Amino acid sequence: MKTIAVIGGGITGVTTAYALARRGFSVTLFERHRYAAMETSFANGGQLSASNAEVWTHWSTIVKGMKWMLRNDAPLLVNPRPSWHKLSWFAEFIASIPHYRRNTIETARLAIAAREHLFAWAAQEGIDFDLKRAGILHIYRDRAGFEHAGRVSALLAQGGLERRAVTPQEMRAIEPTLAGSYYGGYFTESDSTGDIHKFTSGLAAATARLGVRCLYGQDVRAVQTDGRHATVTVQDGADTASATFDGAVICAGTASRALAAGLGDRVNIYPVKGYSITVNLTDDASRAAAPVVSLLDDETKLVTSRLGDDRFRVAGTAEFNGTNRDIRADRIRPLVDWVQQCFPGVSTRSVVPWAGLRPMMPDMLPRVGRGRAACIFYNTGHGHLGWTLSAVTAEMVAGVVDQALGSAPAMVPGAALTPAQA
Repeated sequence: MKTIAVIGGGITGVTTAYALARRGFSVTLFERHRYAAMETSFANGGQLSASNAEVWTHWSTIVKGMKWMLRNDAPLLVNPRPSWHKLSWFAEFIASIPHYRRNTIETARLAIAAREHLFAWAAQEGIDFDLKRAGILHIYRDRAGFEHAGRVSALLAQGGLERRAVTPQEMRAIEPTLAGSYYGGYFTESDSTGDIHKFTSGLAAATARLGVRCLYGQDVRAVQTDGRHATVTVQDGADTASATFDGAVICAGTASRALAAGLGDRVNIYPVKGYSITVNLTDDASRAAAPVVSLLDDETKLVTSRLGDDRFRVAGTAEFNGTNRDIRADRIRPLVDWVQQCFPGVSTRSVVPWAGLRPMMPDMLPRVGRGRAACIFYNTGHGHLGWTLSAVTAEMVAGVVDQALGSAPAMVPGAALTPAQA
């Protein structure tokens, strides 16, 4: 039986470990925290959103970023201090603009394929993650935003996604609690929401039942290879240890770039910080006033999800500020203000702020597949859609590993599709 190391215990690492274990590999998962899903997979926006598949590589993103550069509360904030990493990333971002249409269509296709895997896994493993299959409503306050959304809808349709334009009156019928004045919206009935931390934790427990060796509190310092085997060096407190495997899959989020560089691969991930608040709905009035249908406000770049009866998640914004993980009050305040404006009946007395670093590639597509060495693989760089795409990219990279290393037993009954089928 071939042995595989999976580096990273977030959503991509755990789904990858699960997909590999189902194919019969002997898997060891390394995670530096004491538990799975403690960083970017802890408190994201909660959306499983094929309707948010539009990539950011558009000239309008550059214009908005420059306009907002001096506003601390802007949806997109770029620290003007230069670094070689930031400059090279933005240069590649601009170079990817001609591929905006193709990459948006491909992302939508992947997001749709991912749904069936994720839902099937959750059902098979009995994972309760506050899933709501009530759709996602995109809201627009002006004609320009609405018309741009129409053009995006045409691209999403090419990727296989159905979403429809709705009037302000229809928006009220879809989500009666929404306050404010709107030009129109787009509604995607097939989208859904859930708690990423609950799902990842539940799937991590399922991987252990399948025989995956989950090593928590293990900070991977390096991955090395002789071309045939991969050696993982970890630090556990003051101790350092190494173990050798037939292959390794790098799913380490923003840390993937440094690990890849040590292996001779270039994976130009930049850490793009996003913020969220979890509003605790502590009274009957707030529970009644909070939305059930998930929203995406394109103007403010905020998304929402209702997590069970007593939690309301609001997340978004993008901050290019290196590996800074600080939770800034001036970045949290706009999220609280948005709740007060759009859902004035929701009490914001109890709000839990959070920030996480999205691992983002310049072309907005995840890096999935082989590295330079035959035994090194990547499943990383999912950006703002890691939750949405995780299940299908896990299946894709597991298929690549199976083809490259071979000799794994046949897939267990009920296993998901191969990359070609996805």
